[in-house]
Amino acid sequence: MKILQKIWLLVFLVPTAIFAQQKVSGTVTDAASGIPIMGANVIVKGSTIGTTTDFDGNYQIEADNGAILQFSYLGFESVEMTVNGGTLNVVMSEDAQQLEEVVVIGYGTVKKKDATGAVDMVSSEDFNQGPVLSAQQLIQGKVAGVSITSGGGAPGEGQNIVIRGQGSLSLTSEPLYVVDGIPLDNEGVGGSRNPLNFINPNDIESMTILKDASSTAIYGARAANGVVMITTKKGKGKEFRFNYSGLTTYYDPTDYVDVLDADRYRNLVNQIGDESAIDRLGNSNTDWQDEIYTQAVGFNHNFSTTGNIGGFIPVRASLGYTDQNGILKGDNFSRTTGAVNFRPNLLDGHLKIELNGRGMYTENSFANRDAIGASVDFDPTQSVYDMNSPFANYYTWLNADGVQNNLAPTNPVALVNLKEDTAEVRRFIGNAKVDYRLHFLPDLIATVNVGLDKSNSHGRTIVSELMPSSQLDWNGSLSNYTNESTSKLFDAYATYMKELGKSSLTAVAGYSYQSFENDNFKYDSEAEEDGNDFEFIDKWKSVLLSYFGRVNYNFDDKYLLTATLRADASSKLNPDDRWGYFPSFAFAWNMNNESFLKDSNTIDNLKLRLGYGEIGNVNGLGDYNFLTRYNGSQSTANYQLGTGFYQTYRPEAFNGNLKWEVGKTFNAGVDFGIFDSRISGSLNVYYKNTEDLISKVTVDPFTNFSNTIDKNIGDMVNKGVEMELNLVPVTTEDLHWSIGYNISFNDNEITNLPDQVEVGDINGGTGNKIQLHKEGYAPYSYWVYKQVYDQQGRPIEGAYVDRNGDNKINNEDRYLYQDPYADIIMGVNTNLNYKNWDLAIVTRANLGNYAYNNMASSKSYEVRATENNILTNLHSDYFNTGFKSITESNLASDYYIQDASFFKVDNITLGYTLPEFAGNTSLRVYGSVQNLLTLTDYDGLDPEIKGGIDNNFYPRPRSFVFGVNLDF
Repeated sequence: MKILQKIWLLVFLVPTAIFAQQKVSGTVTDAASGIPIMGANVIVKGSTIGTTTDFDGNYQIEADNGAILQFSYLGFESVEMTVNGGTLNVVMSEDAQQLEEVVVIGYGTVKKKDATGAVDMVSSEDFNQGPVLSAQQLIQGKVAGVSITSGGGAPGEGQNIVIRGQGSLSLTSEPLYVVDGIPLDNEGVGGSRNPLNFINPNDIESMTILKDASSTAIYGARAANGVVMITTKKGKGKEFRFNYSGLTTYYDPTDYVDVLDADRYRNLVNQIGDESAIDRLGNSNTDWQDEIYTQAVGFNHNFSTTGNIGGFIPVRASLGYTDQNGILKGDNFSRTTGAVNFRPNLLDGHLKIELNGRGMYTENSFANRDAIGASVDFDPTQSVYDMNSPFANYYTWLNADGVQNNLAPTNPVALVNLKEDTAEVRRFIGNAKVDYRLHFLPDLIATVNVGLDKSNSHGRTIVSELMPSSQLDWNGSLSNYTNESTSKLFDAYATYMKELGKSSLTAVAGYSYQSFENDNFKYDSEAEEDGNDFEFIDKWKSVLLSYFGRVNYNFDDKYLLTATLRADASSKLNPDDRWGYFPSFAFAWNMNNESFLKDSNTIDNLKLRLGYGEIGNVNGLGDYNFLTRYNGSQSTANYQLGTGFYQTYRPEAFNGNLKWEVGKTFNAGVDFGIFDSRISGSLNVYYKNTEDLISKVTVDPFTNFSNTIDKNIGDMVNKGVEMELNLVPVTTEDLHWSIGYNISFNDNEITNLPDQVEVGDINGGTGNKIQLHKEGYAPYSYWVYKQVYDQQGRPIEGAYVDRNGDNKINNEDRYLYQDPYADIIMGVNTNLNYKNWDLAIVTRANLGNYAYNNMASSKSYEVRATENNILTNLHSDYFNTGFKSITESNLASDYYIQDASFFKVDNITLGYTLPEFAGNTSLRVYGSVQNLLTLTDYDGLDPEIKGGIDNNFYPRPRSFVFGVNLDF
């Protein structure tokens, strides 16, 4: 009977189960493109039953009628659907807010709401507009605590980024750049103006700045100065779309160095000069700066396409061409770029492949910057040409031998016209990244990323035999060089992601190997003419080997923990000190998800963050300095023995005890958003102590092969406050107005340095320096005498305060006064959209930065005007000082240290969009003005000077832009 009951029960329950549960299947697609979404999560709400969509967006799951299925995918709005039958197709839409919140971090991504470190992202919609040639310009003034300064106004000029102040004394303070997962070598490429010029800014999707050690420690040894993550645009959409953007730029010089014009100079010479000096005056009125600078034009064209091949391979390809002249005659930057990206998904979404390839070819014509200083010096009463001159009729100060007086400046126009300095650079950077979600353990993703960064350059400098010269038998010169650089990357890591109830865990562990090789060659024809076969060969290689791991834990979207550890070994250091271990820890509390704030109608986001991390630095350190190295003498300096010449070898300075600079950083921050995020922002407070700073130090005689060596000897503290504030005062159907404001305060101090170190070379005299590293002061502080003034406030020549009271004026009386780095950096930008009109304004300010006006200090002395049987122009500051002679003490007067605080209107752009210009084609036209306005009390050409020493600066032009953008 029991057996019959069991059989009957089984017969009864089976059909019941069949009717209670059923197989539900369907397809998940993207609402915008109609493309199937692979890897979307499908979960029966309230259970642990789930699956993911396959390659074609299909899924199959068992669920009861009436059950609710939850569909989710990163970057899309989640969807809930009720089961009512066996088929359920779902369309998902992109979540714009969620997409903005996803930021790229080392070896992965994270939603910004889950980030525990100080991380800022600037997307392409917020990039600076105008004639942008390098990636750094896109975010200038946009991120708190990030200072970006160009080396000058040349086309494609290098940009110097400093995050949270100076990070080192002798090593580089540049951040690490990571492009699509490939860390770049910051050493740059020979013949190139900027190491990031290989990237077409039009190809960049976003730039993420990792600022504190808790976020940068995953990159360990190279992250001491922060990390800039550059993510390029990727393919998307079902159908191919095309974009063309082009702009024409007109560049106009805005200002010149303030020197005497011809009339003022004649009056001066007639007053102070003897009869022979007066006789040397010419009859012309030549503005030499106006002769070497000119208006310039630039063009930029970009074409891109994005779409899908076969429905399963998203692809994007682009071509770009830039041709920009500089305002200094003879200056030109020409660049051609090409990029392609493929992202196929295979094996039902378990295998994802990303292929990136990016090529660049640039041609540089470097204008002769010696003409900048010569144009300030040259006598304005002389004409450009002299029919009696043996040097192509260029006016030249000649001596009795009929060659140029070797103490005279060279004709500036001859300098720009008779010297060619050109170079071509080819660079390829690409990577193949493979993510495999294990079939037998879908919570685990294995990733392999291999990358190659290869460049070669060829340059040459040709000086015409017609160039004014002090050599009797001058036949011109030719030198050329080649440079080959190769960087290879291999990353292998695993990512484990698991959700258990209210907890979620993401763990990453991996290995990285990156090698850097360089091969330099140079040839000089002048040496060959002297009977020497001159060749310079320099080859080197360095390697970085790393292991890393990170754990992110999230409980109930309220409490977030991150722990990171990276171990790096660099071939730059000796085997005993080669390994460095860099940990970090961070905690964040999403207060807005707590019960007491969850239902708030005011507070949308409130997150507190705390973090600590240690990061290393050997960037910029020479290779194998821990070994004794020998340099072969050049053929021009061989040792003569009898009638033969023999190469000698010279030992280089070494230090077998060099080790890592280590920065230890504490960071506390708060992120907030209120009134439906109409007001949002963040506040960060940080304290960074860098230990074992590498600096040049003096060593005892006969203890090394030089009197100075690199040594770990110092400590430095950086501390500061950063705030970012975003406002949306108005948002309606037709009008949207947003304002972004950021401000940062930073204080730098050397806290341990047994030996003070002189730095900061200046013009005037020989070997003079104006800056000093000294314990208790900011790095690169100005080392000066305190000037004494008369009753009219005019500086008294040679009169300085005897600070130590020994009745002598010498170096003991010099003191440290100010430094070149701003105490406060601010940026204000606003965007206004009204119907089809758009207006963007970008401004920024630096407060508390000082500059040394070397143009005034070295060129405003009376004796200079008429000495050496030539005439030399003066800087107009001569009339403020009346100084007669140039001396080392005059050069070091604090009179020339000037407040260089400034406010700049960087860019104003006005555009109009025709959304239906022609069918499915949209057109935007816009005009832009860059470098519109600078407000400052600084007397020099430009208050924004890299390093703070104003000397022969290439002026930044004002730019006027007209551009079009066509989507079809």
